[in-house]
Amino acid sequence: MPRSDTSQPHDPAPHAPGTAEAAPGPARTLWASLRPLVLRMHFYAAILVAPFIVVAAVTGLLYVYTPQLEQVVHADLLAVEPADTSVPLSQQVGAAVTAHPGAELSAVRPADEPGRSTRVLFDADGLSESYRLAVFVDPHTGEVVGDSTSYGSSASLPVRSWLSEFHRSLHLGDAGRLYSELAASWLWAVALGGLALWVARGRRTRRARRVLLPRRSASGRARTLSWHGSVGTWALAGLLLVSATGLTWSQLAGDNIGGIRGAFGWQTPVLSAPAPSDHGGHSGHGDHAGHGAADPAEEVDAVVDTARSAGLDGPVEVSFPVGDGAPFTVKETVQRWPVQQDAIAVDPSTGTVVEELRFADHPLMAKLSTWGIAFHMGLLFGVVNQVLLTVLVLSLLAVVFWGYRMWWQRRPTRDGAFATGRPIPRGAWRAVPLWAKAGVVAVVAAVGYLLPVLGVSLLLFLAVDLAVGALRGREARTS
Repeated sequence: MPRSDTSQPHDPAPHAPGTAEAAPGPARTLWASLRPLVLRMHFYAAILVAPFIVVAAVTGLLYVYTPQLEQVVHADLLAVEPADTSVPLSQQVGAAVTAHPGAELSAVRPADEPGRSTRVLFDADGLSESYRLAVFVDPHTGEVVGDSTSYGSSASLPVRSWLSEFHRSLHLGDAGRLYSELAASWLWAVALGGLALWVARGRRTRRARRVLLPRRSASGRARTLSWHGSVGTWALAGLLLVSATGLTWSQLAGDNIGGIRGAFGWQTPVLSAPAPSDHGGHSGHGDHAGHGAADPAEEVDAVVDTARSAGLDGPVEVSFPVGDGAPFTVKETVQRWPVQQDAIAVDPSTGTVVEELRFADHPLMAKLSTWGIAFHMGLLFGVVNQVLLTVLVLSLLAVVFWGYRMWWQRRPTRDGAFATGRPIPRGAWRAVPLWAKAGVVAVVAAVGYLLPVLGVSLLLFLAVDLAVGALRGREARTS
């Protein structure tokens, strides 16, 4: 976060010439030349990007608590009167089909405990991409209790899907998605640059406490810097994890990350059997009717029994066949630890499993991606996960506040005139050795290619910075 310190009044005196510590080794010389450049980048990037990071963090924190919010706001759809008996799932699906005869049956999420409703999903006209119609049925009576829209693979209801889109794009469409990608991309550069500056500062004292704990004895800007650096260090790993998982959903970097995963075989495996989403809206779930085959809704009971026998014992989503002769697919939907994401394909005519995909057999990188995304959403460890993300977001907000406070504390105050903090002096790039410049350019080019929003915004920043420098140089020569 913003940090404009070029003097270090609280550092110990340098070692006397000739001592071992004072010997200028290559690493020390390189860092001495790179430090002003890193400091300038950290300072200006943080000032410009911190507002975007704050918005992404706050909207993300709101989304983290949507599971509880959804249960409250949509209690009339999700909760029913508990009972000891229930009607067959096929009867529940039939009631939903009867209530919405013009929609195409897509999937069903059976009630996973007494007092919870069954969710029957349809593809229907007039819905946006990734949205389906959700019809809620009382599993104990077979009566329809209501309907709503459902978004994405998580089957989010309106309050949750609204907050999800608010976090992702501020409801500004594709253009709005760039704000969150900008925040997630620059967070890496700002955080890692700040860590390098803070650790290098702490190494001079050879005391880890200076890096990990704030100096309570300090005052003024030194105290603010101490809290800014130590809290930022503790929060770093969590911030980078949230940023990395968020980038997998981003508009531009997400495609590049997907390409890398594909090249190394790190994608999440999927069943070869086609799912309804593979075919878009009305994909012909009713093709069985004209071929003398049984109604898929009547076969769902046997399919679920087969899935339970195959070990899918948690909450599941059953997708109906997309065409004549296609199988049902059943997948577990639990994202809490331990994650249950097994999936099978079932031939309805024989009731046998024709394909299965176990989460335990997923590649390690696919598992890490699944776990990371679940953590990002606050689901992996339940309430503990939500508390961890809350602490992480509050830490980030505090670090941003302390960064701006340091900028304010460093402002010139003579004559009582209003002024902002002094900028980092120019000339940092000229001090870097030629070979190190080549390395910096190569790294920045690679990162900018992987994270296009970061690369383009960096070029714009450099163009403005060079223009301002040229203008001030001309003014200095003419004065």
